[in-house]
Amino acid sequence: MRKPKASAAYRIAFTYSAAFTLAILLLGVAIYIAADAQFRRQQDAALVDEASALAHEYNEGDLPEIRHAIARREGSNTINAYGYALFDRTGHRVGGGLNTRKPPVGLQDIMFVDPVEGADHARAYATDLTRGLRLVVARDSESLEGIDQTIVLIFGGAFVLVIGLSVFGALLLGGYLQRRLDGISGVARAIMAGDMAQRVPLSDRRDEFDAVGSALNTMLDRIGQLMDNLRQVSSDVAHDLRTPLLRLRNQLEQVGQVPGAAERAIEQGDAVLALFAALLRIAEVEGGALARSFVATDLTLVVTEIAESYAPAFADSGRTLGWSIAPGITVLGDRELIAQALINLLDNALLHTPPGTPVAVSLEADAHVATVSVADAGPGVPPGDHARILQRFARGEASRTTPGNGLGLSLVAAVTAAHGGTIAVDDNRPGLRVTLRIPRVDVA
Repeated sequence: MRKPKASAAYRIAFTYSAAFTLAILLLGVAIYIAADAQFRRQQDAALVDEASALAHEYNEGDLPEIRHAIARREGSNTINAYGYALFDRTGHRVGGGLNTRKPPVGLQDIMFVDPVEGADHARAYATDLTRGLRLVVARDSESLEGIDQTIVLIFGGAFVLVIGLSVFGALLLGGYLQRRLDGISGVARAIMAGDMAQRVPLSDRRDEFDAVGSALNTMLDRIGQLMDNLRQVSSDVAHDLRTPLLRLRNQLEQVGQVPGAAERAIEQGDAVLALFAALLRIAEVEGGALARSFVATDLTLVVTEIAESYAPAFADSGRTLGWSIAPGITVLGDRELIAQALINLLDNALLHTPPGTPVAVSLEADAHVATVSVADAGPGVPPGDHARILQRFARGEASRTTPGNGLGLSLVAAVTAAHGGTIAVDDNRPGLRVTLRIPRVDVA
């Protein structure tokens, strides 16, 4: 297992934890400042109210009355009580037990002499009365400092707990991220070692990691299919080229000895070149590069033109070609590729059906999919070979004596897949039906 400091998963987790902890710290400081300011405002308001009450009593009496009121309040004071002082014009304290100097008018911090603790701080409010008197009401700052200390202790304990929970959560999160990433990297290492069957494990949560894993698995499936296809193509090319190359060699040996040998050798060479051209075309279509140039294509027009152009060839061969084409059907694709696919289907019908066979081309569509089919009433293909004849170099037993290399339907399948569609081979009872389904587009 990788050390946390060397792991991006743990680095992300601890970064998030540190950011969360910093946010809690800033929040706590803001709460402390706001609470302290609120307590101080309440204290100042209480000092002003107390001084106003005493000033009201003084206005209703005289100096002895306010001294008596101050003494009465000092006699009932608790530990959080107010302190009082009454000064004359000269600054002498003439009332109250608060031992301090005469302060200026207003709210302020003052120093006073505590009988037990000595010099201490207090918050005071001073106001002038008539006859040159100044009333001072104060409150020891120790009570407010005690509240502040309590807040700090509570928040400090909570902050330590938050740090502990953050570290624990970061370890859990880092471990989870690392396990999920290790699952992906482990599959990658296994595949690099040659085990192409490995796939990224998926959970039941269907989270972002599962989405990435699913995409990677789909990609690996596609790569596996392409590799299997490449192996199959390599094997098929090696097998199917052996016979035409041997024939070409034999024809070349007969050049100058047998009349017409050179022409037959050229024809055999052209057949080999046509085979490679067909393979390259299929590879180009399956590569997906052509899909970037797809445009809205009038499928109705393409199918109509191909059917009309092939009708004379079918008539000359003793076969009949009919068509039923729905109007106004458009797909996103390449006109030439679609035309080539339809041409291959009609060429197959010409090659593999006897004279007198009727062949039908149809185009119909629903709201989402366009369906093109070519059906004949010929000998058909056994149901067990329906999927096989779509593969490269695959040929039905009935077509072994006819020209061709078994790549026609393979190209049709590749073109259909490149357009996001599907191909189906079915029994036409009698004969064969090949159906292409391609997504429609709305050009309105």
